[in-house]
Amino acid sequence: MVKVQLRYDGDLRCTAVHGPSGQELHTDAPVDNHGRGESFSPTDLVATALGSCMATLMGIAAARHDIDLRGMTVEVTKEMSAAAPRRIARLPTTIRVPLPATHPKRVLLENAALTCPVHHSLHPDIEKPVDFQWTG
Repeated sequence: MVKVQLRYDGDLRCTAVHGPSGQELHTDAPVDNHGRGESFSPTDLVATALGSCMATLMGIAAARHDIDLRGMTVEVTKEMSAAAPRRIARLPTTIRVPLPATHPKRVLLENAALTCPVHHSLHPDIEKPVDFQWTG
């Protein structure tokens, strides 16, 4: 179990403290929702969590098989719904893997990304297409 402590700082900003490490991060409401957009919004953190979770799970699988994924990039685009209620509608993700498409562990690495707990925790109404691009 991990505890995160949050403090509302005013002006639509919050400070979050990660219990185990003491690391802080700040959120700010986006410009299109009355904020200044000077930091990650709460929904930006959902997109960030999805991308970093997928990369981490691929990294774990790669380490087990002595595969170097340094240089891999993940891009997640957060798309909000146009209709009320305001919510995340789509999180299309592109993962650029610095290995050839013929790599023998390609399926293992792709499956590792798709087992990400964040991916499985998001509401099924959120579209989560994933595009793997093998660039090596």
